[in-house]
Amino acid sequence: MTKHKETSKAIISDNHSELLQNIASELKNIDLLSHQFSLKPSPSITPNDMFELAKLTKSYLLDPKIDGVVITHGTDTLEESAYFLDLYLETVKPVVFTGSMRNYSELGFDGLSNLVSSILVAAHPESKDMGVLVVMNDEINAASEVTKTHTLSLDTFKSLEFGPIGIVEQDNVLYYRQTHYLRQHITPDHIEPRVEIIKAYSGASSVILNLLIEHDVKGFVIEALGRGNVPPMMVEGIKRAISLNIPVLITSRCPKGRVLDSYGYEGGGHHLNQLGVIFTENLSSHKARIRLMLTLGVTSNVDNIRHYF
Repeated sequence: MTKHKETSKAIISDNHSELLQNIASELKNIDLLSHQFSLKPSPSITPNDMFELAKLTKSYLLDPKIDGVVITHGTDTLEESAYFLDLYLETVKPVVFTGSMRNYSELGFDGLSNLVSSILVAAHPESKDMGVLVVMNDEINAASEVTKTHTLSLDTFKSLEFGPIGIVEQDNVLYYRQTHYLRQHITPDHIEPRVEIIKAYSGASSVILNLLIEHDVKGFVIEALGRGNVPPMMVEGIKRAISLNIPVLITSRCPKGRVLDSYGYEGGGHHLNQLGVIFTENLSSHKARIRLMLTLGVTSNVDNIRHYF
């Protein structure tokens, strides 16, 4: 991104060759091959774009001359694309996502340092078999754990529950830990994009659920309250979806912690569990949606879907 001359607002700029020239002197014994996949701003990236990006990345990883891949991406949906590739790609070679919070025209543009750090991570032998990584502000986070936490701050990408898995210190790459979970790969030949997220809040009803059912939605992710509970007026819509064999996933609007069937009142987690919802443990709603879209490309059977969560 660069500033528009008249409005001073950030707009798309095709300057990837210039970026690579600016960092070439910082990268010793690393050969770079660049490919321009898209010039879309990240709010315009669709799940189908992510699918095409995943297949393109896989084709590079199959090349024995390629040791790793770095993907530059707008920060708004970066964590969704990174998690999509983390689920889809089955490889020991490093794949690293990065971006910038300031545009190329701004003082303190962070894109160059983020790009250098990401390339160093992708070239490091200890980055193998770590899953897809996100490198920003010299921190290394797992795609499965990281989220954008601030609209402006340079250190916006955080793993709130577990912390970063490593850091980049000048030209050194240091790892502290592995990721917290056993990775599960989902490699369908198509995805199902008709999955919607509904946020629970005080007094929430079934209106949106029923409306989306009428529009042939194929899956729901409920961003529930607390431990995984919803207002009782949402229960009717959840029951209807389940009766139509539409999977209903439960996440929490809390940024940390798992969802569990702890509460037995109407709309509580235990009640929802008895109805047949699927708990996603500590996935965010947008990552649960990505996982369900991939899973629905493999199976539409709700009992089978449950095993993927």
